[in-house]
Amino acid sequence: MADTIAETVELLYTIDQENLTPDQQIALGTALANLAQAERLEQINERLRGIHQVLNTWAMKATVDGGR
Repeated sequence: MADTIAETVELLYTIDQENLTPDQQIALGTALANLAQAERLEQINERLRGIHQVLNTWAMKATVDGGR
């Protein structure tokens, strides 16, 4: 997903905003807002992966310790 976000950012910033119609400007603003949301969701997803790894480690340790 990070590659897609980076490619989208690059594409959005190459748009010549001075020549856009009002509808295109609105669409660009919407696209930028959606991009910001996607970036935030990717950050949240990364944190959740870290939490998941910690919980898996604890669960495996509890299983090993419980079997002794």
